Amino acid sequence: MKTTIAKFRITRRLAVSWAAIFFLSAVAFGAQTSADATQFEPDIQAFEQNDKTNPPPANAILFIGSSSIRLWKTLAQDFPDHRVINRGFGGSQISDSVLFAERVVIPYRPRMIVFYAGGNDLNAGKAPTEVFGDWQNFVHKVQAKLPATRIAYISSAPNPARWAQVEQVKELNNLIAAYQKQDSRRAFIDVFSQMLGADGRPRPEIFSDDRLHMNPEGYRLWTQIVKPHLTPAAH
Repeated sequence: MKTTIAKFRITRRLAVSWAAIFFLSAVAFGAQTSADATQFEPDIQAFEQNDKTNPPPANAILFIGSSSIRLWKTLAQDFPDHRVINRGFGGSQISDSVLFAERVVIPYRPRMIVFYAGGNDLNAGKAPTEVFGDWQNFVHKVQAKLPATRIAYISSAPNPARWAQVEQVKELNNLIAAYQKQDSRRAFIDVFSQMLGADGRPRPEIFSDDRLHMNPEGYRLWTQIVKPHLTPAAH
């Protein structure tokens, strides 16, 4: 009887230990997605259906991320010298792009990825270090399957509606900027500094009425900043 009890205690301790290891690993690698990642399933299915009827161009630049990418309606016009694919899905976090990478990233085999997300993550209560972990997850996942693809991260923006989170935004940008510099296949595109006025506050003329998303003037600014970073097509 004592032997049985001892074995049970050991087994229980091992189970608890493995559970703790799994939990800590999930936190360390940013495995937590949005509260309900399935909310994006209709968007992903719509992308997949569109891919069947209108196959995306080969050797293109993939723009992916949250609503600031989704709302970039003039993307093809803004970068006429490049073949571009827009796969932004509004409200998404970096971890959601990790989750759906096999469906809306890897299959396109893009020569370059331009990524924007992170603000929704911070607004949902994630710490900058956790969001940074999600970004590392995305990079690792893509580079494992597409080692030649260049990955650029557009810095999290200083939105007026979320100005109270600006210090977290700065911390996240600093973490990702340092990380991107560690590999020549990665780039960091700083839009944060140029979206501020002389007073150090967000420039109101580049934001829409919701003070969260950009208006056409904001996208013109982004186009100017992003364009020099785009990888030219191979000839």
